[in-house]
Amino acid sequence: MALTERKKKILRAVVESYVETAEPVGSKTLMNAVDLRVSSATIRNELADLTEQGYLEQPHTSAGRVPSPKGYRLYVNELMEEQRLSLEETKQINEALHLKMQELDKVIDQAGRMVSQLTNYPAFALAEGAKRVTIRRFDLILVDAAAFIAVVMTDSSVVKNKLFRLPTDLSEPQLQLLTTLLNTAFVGKTLEQLTPELMRVAEHAAGSSYGLISLVVSFAMEVLDGLERSAVCTAGTSHILDHPEYQDVGKAQKLMSYLSEDRSLAQALALPALSGDDTKILIGPENVADELKDTSVVLASYDIGDGMKGVIGVVGPTRMDYAKVAAKLSYVADGLSKLFGQAELPPGTPEKEE
Repeated sequence: MALTERKKKILRAVVESYVETAEPVGSKTLMNAVDLRVSSATIRNELADLTEQGYLEQPHTSAGRVPSPKGYRLYVNELMEEQRLSLEETKQINEALHLKMQELDKVIDQAGRMVSQLTNYPAFALAEGAKRVTIRRFDLILVDAAAFIAVVMTDSSVVKNKLFRLPTDLSEPQLQLLTTLLNTAFVGKTLEQLTPELMRVAEHAAGSSYGLISLVVSFAMEVLDGLERSAVCTAGTSHILDHPEYQDVGKAQKLMSYLSEDRSLAQALALPALSGDDTKILIGPENVADELKDTSVVLASYDIGDGMKGVIGVVGPTRMDYAKVAAKLSYVADGLSKLFGQAELPPGTPEKEE
């Protein structure tokens, strides 16, 4: 049964009051907060109806009401007003997004930290793994007679390096020969193709040369494997302790431990959102993972390029300011898409400052 406009107005007031105070909301509070022009008794009757219909809950017999997951869902779907970021907020986000383009994991790590600071909630950022990355180039740099640095560049322009120390001396001409062999045999190869190629090279290369080639190729395989796996960065997990819902240390520790498990977090939250473009809000029981049944998660996806997507989001209590959080996440996600696309940052829709 559809709610009357008065019930919707009361539900909206309960949600917004509870978000602000974390205290159950009673009829006296609503009399001051909502211009209903009805008696306190009428408001109590409406609260009772909303509770019976499952939109509100009553923690204690004599207490006021708090929103249920069903109530939050109706609020998000129908009653929540779109938030506009202030000029100061858009300026802060744009300054943080003017990052020097580095490796993808560093960019999303910084984005996750920024979102956690903006929202005061634990945040996560995920980048979908690249598809079929290959090696573009090898460079070997002699450090001294018994050490060299291997530099690997991929076709996605990611550059990684590693220092190798050797038990025997190595000359510059030997290193140049190894560089030529690596760039002849292993450039353009995917992760799956490197091992068969290494076995083929083993049939022709001398023992000492093959040992060095194997070291560098194994490093290249680590690089490709890391790029093809989804990268997840979490930030600000301790922010969960700032909210009264998590004053129970055991409850807080359980959630914080779960948020530190990158792979579980990616599977439960981010990966399903990679197929969509809209900001998503998952309230309480709508979350798949048991550890998140008492929390809400807000997600926004962004484009990385080359057909890849990423997700940025926050985790917090169901008593969350959904409109404000969604507005900030949407703006950050749009900014990340522009950043990876080398376009301009979003202009935003800031409010005028007085």
